[in-house]
Amino acid sequence: MEELIASVIRGLGIGSTYALLGVGFVIIYRATEVVNFAQPALMILGAYFTAYYVFNLGLPFWVATLAAMVTMALIGAITERIALRPMVGEPPFAAAMVTVGVFIILLIVAFRLIGTTVITVGDPWGLERMDVFGIRIFQVDVAKIVISMVAISIVGIFLKRSRVGLAMRATALDQEVALAQGVNVGRMFGLSWAIAGALAALAGMLIGTGSGGVEATTAFIALKALPVIILGGLDSIQGSVYAGLIIGVAESLTRSYQPEFAPILGANFDVVVPYLIMILVLMVRPYGLFGTPEVQRV
Repeated sequence: MEELIASVIRGLGIGSTYALLGVGFVIIYRATEVVNFAQPALMILGAYFTAYYVFNLGLPFWVATLAAMVTMALIGAITERIALRPMVGEPPFAAAMVTVGVFIILLIVAFRLIGTTVITVGDPWGLERMDVFGIRIFQVDVAKIVISMVAISIVGIFLKRSRVGLAMRATALDQEVALAQGVNVGRMFGLSWAIAGALAALAGMLIGTGSGGVEATTAFIALKALPVIILGGLDSIQGSVYAGLIIGVAESLTRSYQPEFAPILGANFDVVVPYLIMILVLMVRPYGLFGTPEVQRV
């Protein structure tokens, strides 16, 4: 039982980082109706800048984390202005392909900056453990859960309570109506990319904590956030949170128990699990767990 609970907590930890990335996807999709495939590359660069600010500039860890989030927010907004703003009015598929190009460019930059080495972000947890009712839990897993949920809650409150958040929600519902009401839609597009970039940087910091560290190829692992947003619903922040936690726990349990109980499935079957869950759920709910079904008049 102790091993089961510890495995679930590890899954909630990694699932929380998936949820962070998923919320960034959703915010951009709701504002622009474009799936941002560049999000994993923003995550890797966020981890790099966190490490750079800690080890090269000597900033305290939390200050470096906030500085990396601001840096990636600026990079996200600039990327939207240069690469995506000219695509306004074009089919969403074409804009999505532009984000694939942005992903490749940013990943090449990450390879140039990081190389083939594994970087750590100077986290305050390392491999420290704590005993909770006799269960040994890594502090980093608890930190991932708490920090991710706090960040997502802050974003949710901002979107619901602030005037800017109201403008972003109006843009997400209907861009033409928002324009008619005086909302600067272009500014909302840039802000959505800035928020997504900041969340990606925070996710990169969390993934880089503990024993694993981060390398440039970690961006491909972060593409697991795609099953998260599809499972939860492309337009649902709440869905991204639930889906991220579900996939994280399923992945962790598979990694812990599949080699013992189902070795026939082969090594690294946990990598397949997020996509398998996504396919099974979409067979029943094509718009995801919390996605909004499209109503078409015939």
